[in-house]
Order: sequence, then C-alpha cells, then structure tokens
Amino acid sequence: MADRYVYFFGAGETEGSRDMKDLLGGKGAGLAEMARIGVPVPPGFTITTEVCRLYLHGGRYPDGLREQVDAALARLERATDKRFGGGEAPLLVSVRSGAAFSMPGMMDTILNLGLNDRTAEALAAASGDARFAFDSYRRFVQMYADVVMGVHADQFERLLEDAKHRRGVTLDTELSADDLRALVAEFKALVRTRSGKDFPEDPQDQLWGAIAAVFGSWDTPRAKAYRRINNISDSLGTAVSVCSMVFGNMGDDSGTGVAFTRDPSTGEPRLYGEFLVNAQGEDVVAGIRDPLHIDGMEQALPASFHELVAAARLLEDHYRDAQDLEFTVEKGRLYLLQTRNAKRTGRAAVRMAVEMVDEGRITPEEAVLRVAPEQLDQLLHPMIDPSAPVRVLSTALPASPGAASGRVVFNPDEAAERGPHEPVILVRRETSPEDFHGMVVSQGILTCRGGMTSHAAVVARGMGKCCVAGAGDIVMDEARRTFSAAGETVREGDWITLDGSTGRVILGKVPTVEPEPTPDFERLMAWADGFRRLRVRTNADTPHDSVVARRFGAEGIGLCRTEHMFFEGDRIDAVREMILADSGAQRAIALAKLLPMQRADFEGIFRAMDGLPVTIRLLDPPLHEFLPHGPAEIRDLARKLGQDPIRLREQVERHHEANPMLGHRGCRLGISFPDITWMQAQAIFEAAVNVQAEGITVFPEIMIPLVATAEELARQRKVVDDVAHEVFFQCDAKVDYLVGTMIELPRAALTADRIAEHAQFFSFGTNDLTQTTFGLSRDDAGRFLPEYVGSGILPDDPFQTLDIDGVGRLVETASRLGRGVVADLKLGVCGEHGGDPRSVTFFHQVGLDYVSCSPYRVPVARLAAAHAALADRKRTTGPATPLEAEALAAD
Repeated sequence: MADRYVYFFGAGETEGSRDMKDLLGGKGAGLAEMARIGVPVPPGFTITTEVCRLYLHGGRYPDGLREQVDAALARLERATDKRFGGGEAPLLVSVRSGAAFSMPGMMDTILNLGLNDRTAEALAAASGDARFAFDSYRRFVQMYADVVMGVHADQFERLLEDAKHRRGVTLDTELSADDLRALVAEFKALVRTRSGKDFPEDPQDQLWGAIAAVFGSWDTPRAKAYRRINNISDSLGTAVSVCSMVFGNMGDDSGTGVAFTRDPSTGEPRLYGEFLVNAQGEDVVAGIRDPLHIDGMEQALPASFHELVAAARLLEDHYRDAQDLEFTVEKGRLYLLQTRNAKRTGRAAVRMAVEMVDEGRITPEEAVLRVAPEQLDQLLHPMIDPSAPVRVLSTALPASPGAASGRVVFNPDEAAERGPHEPVILVRRETSPEDFHGMVVSQGILTCRGGMTSHAAVVARGMGKCCVAGAGDIVMDEARRTFSAAGETVREGDWITLDGSTGRVILGKVPTVEPEPTPDFERLMAWADGFRRLRVRTNADTPHDSVVARRFGAEGIGLCRTEHMFFEGDRIDAVREMILADSGAQRAIALAKLLPMQRADFEGIFRAMDGLPVTIRLLDPPLHEFLPHGPAEIRDLARKLGQDPIRLREQVERHHEANPMLGHRGCRLGISFPDITWMQAQAIFEAAVNVQAEGITVFPEIMIPLVATAEELARQRKVVDDVAHEVFFQCDAKVDYLVGTMIELPRAALTADRIAEHAQFFSFGTNDLTQTTFGLSRDDAGRFLPEYVGSGILPDDPFQTLDIDGVGRLVETASRLGRGVVADLKLGVCGEHGGDPRSVTFFHQVGLDYVSCSPYRVPVARLAAAHAALADRKRTTGPATPLEAEALAAD
C-alpha cells in the first residue's frame, strides 16, 4: 500500500485528530478535531508535513500524492455537491498553511482558488450576486499573484484605490459588479506585465501552484526569523489544508472574524475579538477595514453570535485552554475555520493559568507548564509613570501591553538597521509578515489601521512587545517621513512613547515605574518553587539591585562584581591612585581610602540579603579600564594627585595591554598585588562582622576570578583565610564563609579536579567561558554572529543561549571532576545564561545547585527551573494528562 499523504475532514468522514499535529499541522489537526466533536467546519483535506519536507529537500512530490489529492477532491465535490473547475455550482477552495507550532501570519494562504472567467460567471449565477462573485475573483487574482507569481500586493492596492477614486467612493463594498469586472481585467494585465506570464485559468494548475507556494513559504526569511526567535525547528515543515470556501462577503447576513475565548491581553474570561459584516478573513487580519468589536456581532448577526459563543465554550472545555478562533458566517450559517491555543501576553498567560486551576480545568503542574518562562519578562518591565506629565498625540487600541519609548522609524529595513543599536518605534499604516524583521528589533509598534487581532497586534503579543494599533487619527506622510496628530508633526528620529495598556501615543520620552507583581503571579511562582530543584540567585552589585532581586524571589546573590563599586562618585580617583602607585607604601595609602567605601557597600548588600548567601567576586577587570584615556582626563588626575602630567601619561601607557581581556586581570592581579586581595577580603569580613552584630544573618562566599591553575587558587585562598583569621581575632567574632572560584577558562574546566582541592564552590562564568572556548570577543562578535545564526552555522547566539556541545561539555566535565574530589562541592552559574530558559534546563540536567542572573530575570529562571524539574519527573512517570504531554512537548 502506498504511503498516505492526504487526510480528509468534515461531512461525517473525518480521518484526523488533535493528536496528529506533527503530521497535519496545527490547522489541519484543529479542523479534524472540530469536525470530530461536532463543531461546524467547511469540509476539506490536509496534505501532510511529510510532503513538505520531501518537496523542499528533493524538489518533487512523492509518488502517489497527485492521485490521493484527486481522490480527496472527488470526495469534497460529493460532500459539497459542487464541482471543482466547472459546473453550475463551482467548488472553490482555500489553500492554507499550518505548522505543528503556531506561526501567525508567517506563511502564506490563498482564498477563492478555482475562479476563472467561466467559474466567476457561474458563481455569479449560482449566488444571484454578481458583485459578490467578482469581488471574490479580484481578491483571488491579487492574492494568488502575490503569493505564487511574485507580483507584490501593493501594486494591486494602488489599482483598487484608483478605481474607488474614479467612482468617488471610499469603501471596497461601494464598487459595483461592473467596476469589479473591470478591476479583474486590470489585475490580470498587471500580472502579465510584471511577471511575464498570463494568470492561470486552469483550476488544477492554480491548485498545484498554490500548494507549492505554501510549502515554499516555510523557508521565507520571515518564517525562518520567527522560528529562530521562538525556538521552532526548521526541520518540521508545514502541512497544507485545502478547504471548501465559505463566504463572508455574500451580503449583510454574512461576515467574518477572529475571536478568543479569553482576552489575550489581560486574561479576562470573556469572548474577545473582532468581526466585519460582508467581508473575507484577510480584511480583518490585514487591517484594511476597521473591524467591529465582537460584542457588536450580537446585534448584527444574533443567531450566529450565539452559535459562536456555544462553539467557543465547547472548544475551551475540550482543549482545556483558551482558544484562538477564525470564523465565517455565510448567509446566516456559522463555520469555524481554525482553532488553536491562543497566543497571549505574559500577564494574560499567568491569569488564565491560575484561574483555570481555580475552575478545576487544570492542575497546578499544568498551570506552571502553561506559562512560558520568557513570558514573565513582560510582567516585570517598567510601566509609564502615572504622575508624569504627558502630551498625548492619539489614543487608539491597546493591542499589546507595556510601555516603550524610542525614535520613530517608518520602514522595517530602517528599524532592522537601527534597532540593535538604539531604541526605535516602528510606525506603519498596517504591518504585514514582510515587516517581521523590523518588528523584532523595535521596542514597540504603532499602526494607523487594524484592530486587536490585526497582524501587528498578534505578532507583538507573541513577542511580548508593546503595540498600539488602529490610530486612525494619525496622518502619515511616508514621502516626507513624518506623521501628524493632535496638531503636532513627528519626524523620523523623534522620540515617542507607546502605552500598550491604554492605547496612548505620547510625544517624547516618558519616565517609567516598576510594576508590582499580582496575586496571580505570586501564586503561580509559589507553585513553580514547589516543583523546582535548582535554586535561583541574582547578579547584583548594589543594595538597590539586591532589594529588587529579593522582591522577585532571588535566593541569594550569585555574583557581586566589586569593580562596579569603584566607579561611583570620586572613588575612581582612589582606584587610579592605587593602580599608579610607585611603591607598596603608596598603594597602601590608596587602599586605605577604598577600604571603608567597600566595607559600607558590603554592609548594605548583606543587610538587603539577610539570611541568604552572597557570592562576592574579587577584582576582575584589567586595570586599564580604570585609568584615564584622553589628555584632559590625564591632566585632571595629575592635578588631583599632585603629579606631573607627562610622567603620569607615561605611567598610564605602561599599563597598556595588546589583549587586556586575556592579560593582567582576575586572580593574576591578586597574585601580583596581594594587598588588593587583602583589602577586599578585609572589607568583606569587617562588613560581615558588623552587620552580624546587628542581628543580620550573613553568608559570604568569596570568589577568586579567572583561575587557570590550582596553585593560583591556593595562593589567593591563603590570603583570604589569613585576613579572616585576623579580622575575627581582632573583632572577637566569627562568620561562616566559603572560598571558591569562577570557572571561566577551558583549562580550569579540564583540570577542575585539582582546582577543587582548594575550593568550596565553583561558579561557572559562562560569559567568559564562551569567549575563551570559541575564541570570540562578545563585544566584537555582534558584527557577524547574526549572520552565523541566520545561515545556520550556529543554532543560536552562544552569548544568549549556552553552547551545549562545546561550552556545555566543559561545564559538565568540570562539575564531574570537581565533585569527584569534593562530593558536596557547591556548583552554580553566574553568567547571564543563568536567566535563559533553555540554558537553565541544561544546568538542571547537569546537576548544578543554582543559577544566577540579573534581577529582572530571576522569575524567568525560577519558572524555567520548574519546567526542567517537571520534564524530568514526566520522563520517569509519564504525563498525567494529554494537556501535560502537549505542554511538555512545546516546552
């Protein structure tokens, strides 16, 4: 028997189910499942993702596919009592993409396929509405020519605008049947001129051209970029669903829309969405016409509205998750075209998950798995300060919450060029999938058209970016690169601020305030904390950062960078005096100035982290970073130190290094100048004794940086232990402490067994370990790393997501070697990889004790650690429910 590549659905003959997403894609599996449980769908068939993979890799379809498609078309003709390509009642179909994981707007769709000059007339006669038939025909020509033949849709839009201008009308619906007939002829002439080919008349040619184009859209730059950002494999491929067309543009008893079973921005449990009367689906998502709120459908199409409410309730009950629905009403009859788990903001995800536990739909484990760790970023970023005076230019639709300030750009290419280097706001009439690369790097998106379910809104919510949509009172002048609103003209490069929670567009850069975690957030994180094994600390250098991190659930400090304290106020002068000292006596004078400053800093941090461990890294950067660079700075420092500027410049030049990041830094400074290590250790221990006397519980952990040999650590540890003994003796007090090292060099990882003889903990500095393993400077690699990732040389930026094969293997090796010598050796990570969810999963699997990351990523790491622990548990016991299995697969 030949392999099966086509699955039929609808009309009581459904062959697929929700469990076949990998084969049928999300759209095909959803249509099959809806048909199976009795939700009205237009019948059709799905061509599997396997065909896509074979076609894209080999350039040809598998044997037997055409015969299976022909057989499915014959079944579809019988089910609809229509004929594809002819007859009094012509069968028209949609050809739609559908990957296993939702990629909204990233791949292509073609509607009304099967129309030609003959079938358009037949459709006009069968429907009794010539205007409807030729409206569908002009849409089909435009969409097919754009997707399959490479004639950009904008060129057709110009012809449409010209036609409306000639007729003196403003809406597409005001054009007559004769107007649309003439427009179809203009469209076809444009296709011939632009592509050099005639528009295909044979519906079979149309169908196979559309199938090939939809498969090909899997590999478009925008689809690849979306998958890269959302960690979706390029190898999955897309299915193609061929559905019998149902028409929302057949008059005032027809319409189309998008609905969510819960509000995707807030999580509120109410039907949320938009619809248009007498329209097709692309009118809603493209923002070509301003849609109506879904509540208005109850007045316009009351019977269909109540059917939609019942279907939404049934589907949410069935999937036990909020659903994103596409629907069409044809002559008063409702059809569901798609159901999928709804994209949602982080705020909505948390509320939905917690409330569904309260409703008894899901378990706390499922709730934790339901929220992606990355989504928490959206809840924790600053919001517009309500007390700040603002100049509001426009108030439109709050399409994706949060606040964003940036410089205005009007072109996605310009955004892609400037966005990595400065904050930008992308301003468009409406966005399309071709704008995705510019949206990715923008702080926020503003559109003049479109609604809450437009392309801009859906994509922004999925990425957690602020978006304000449908600002119809904004007048754009793209030629002059300006927009006008409320009597103001905003030029490209000017600052604006978007308030995605209220829909306000504000002139200038507006201050923000810190958000407060909600009770739902606290409950979800409490569940997550109950499941995870991996502890989560923070990287913090000040008492303020320590307080913020603790508020977000940090369980200690995994990295306190002492050098950051040296840049505050006039401390830098004492540091420079220490570096440029000609003798030990002069250096001791400078160190004596720094001692009380460091001691006070540590006291503040210890107080903020009362009862929690604090890992303090001794001086790490190369000394040249602290020295003056220009003649003016050198003259100023010479005046303060009472030295000759020429002699001081010579001293500064002596500290120059050709490759300072691999030079005289880290523990090498402590080896050369043990009095620096002594001063820092003294400040730590005196601070610890002082705050302990106040009743504060202190757990200092002193970390020696950039160790390459066991002897380096042994010598530096002796200095620290000697200082501790002296301070404790003088103060008649004792504080428990640990001494360990940062593993950030390949040699240290490979000789970790010898280093562990002198260490009580290892903390992996994965930022520098990545640099030294790859031989890459993270400061310079940004020039070419995006190209490496985009072309597939590297799967990810290794400075954002840990390189498991190389750097990860070193982490695993060092952990095994270290614990082979010291069984209870504490192991952690203090690079920013500690806040990356995929990296956190690896650290959990390797058996580390904790990760440390920036304060705002602490909740992200906590939730990622819970996901990793639950995945471990399910691997041994199996998922308790199908929903858990689905969530774990997505995770």
